[in-house]
Amino acid sequence: MAIGRRPGSYECGVDAAMDVIGGKWKVLILWALSVRSHRFGELRRELPGVTEKVLAAQLRELEADGIVHREEYEEVPPRVEYSLTPRGVSLNTALEPLGAWGKANVLGGVTPEPIR
Repeated sequence: MAIGRRPGSYECGVDAAMDVIGGKWKVLILWALSVRSHRFGELRRELPGVTEKVLAAQLRELEADGIVHREEYEEVPPRVEYSLTPRGVSLNTALEPLGAWGKANVLGGVTPEPIR
């Protein structure tokens, strides 16, 4: 799937990347999915404060951008799991230095842990 809700209007690569990860919850969703696949309810519990409506919208946007994969299982009751695509894994890899910077400069010099 093509990334780009604003085709042709990006000034640089950072602008395009911020369009994909923009929003309060997207980076936290990526972090949670870097550990393992999650069902919707599990993600909601891991992200205190997010509403169902916002989480669903952010997951849909990440799926449309090819960052998150949504797997539907034909079971009773129905089950849906979210995981990172290879593009999502590469995005998390690109975000690791940003997380290290935040830990070193905002969290008071805590030794950074890599995002997995």
